[in-house]
Amino acid sequence: MSTDLVQPMFVGGPQASSYYERIDATTFAPTIHTQGAWRDNEQHMAPVGGLIAHCLERHEPRDGMHLARVSYDILGIMYAAPTSVEVRTLRAGKSIELLEAVLTIGGRPLVNARAWRLAEFDSSEVEGNELEPMPALSETPESHAVDWPGGYIAGMEFRQAPDRRPGRARTWLRSPYTIVAGEASTPTAHFLRLADTANGVAVRVSAGEWAFPNVDLTAHLHRAPVGEWVGMDTHVTISGRGHGLTSTVLHDVQGPVGTIEQILTVRRLDQR
Repeated sequence: MSTDLVQPMFVGGPQASSYYERIDATTFAPTIHTQGAWRDNEQHMAPVGGLIAHCLERHEPRDGMHLARVSYDILGIMYAAPTSVEVRTLRAGKSIELLEAVLTIGGRPLVNARAWRLAEFDSSEVEGNELEPMPALSETPESHAVDWPGGYIAGMEFRQAPDRRPGRARTWLRSPYTIVAGEASTPTAHFLRLADTANGVAVRVSAGEWAFPNVDLTAHLHRAPVGEWVGMDTHVTISGRGHGLTSTVLHDVQGPVGTIEQILTVRRLDQR
């Protein structure tokens, strides 16, 4: 491990208004608002996922195309250091495209992501879903129950339904920070910058005794989201053999938007 990665290199200070500041065409410097919960010198996967979505959306953009699925594989710790994202088109098409993004830090690939981008068509006459609604934002109290350290969580606003229990929660959350300083993001990228938070809103076990990081995140979105608030209807399952699954239906203030799944590796902290 490079000694340059051991010491965190967050930029901008607490007053920063974004998760990242651009360095060049493909490289970004993380601010303290990206700081993760497991280690003080790492980035939380949520803003990392948002940065990748931001770069995917800016890659050869076309009107009428919707980012419908993003699948992230997490290959290692995202240290707080200059972070590069490179995107390429794997499968071009008029109505269906497959993109790939690779995030690297210190020359090491740490997240691989693939995304399907689909054309929009008028299907309003058959529109419908069977997903349960979230409690209304106006009826959900502010909450401090998401008790995690780190700069990322410190900057979040949470509201949770009072029926929260270990392994089950319905949570509204939002953040005041943009993805990249001075750059507009699409509503989808802005939404996805919070998606990985799902693994921390309905924990089944104490984070002081157990580690349960996710090694992936896959988001399926059946429409583009709107607004600042992200709703998460989350269930957490843990097996007896060191694996777990966090399953979440994503909502905005208009209703369901899609789903995310996160597979977990579960072990006592003294077994890490």
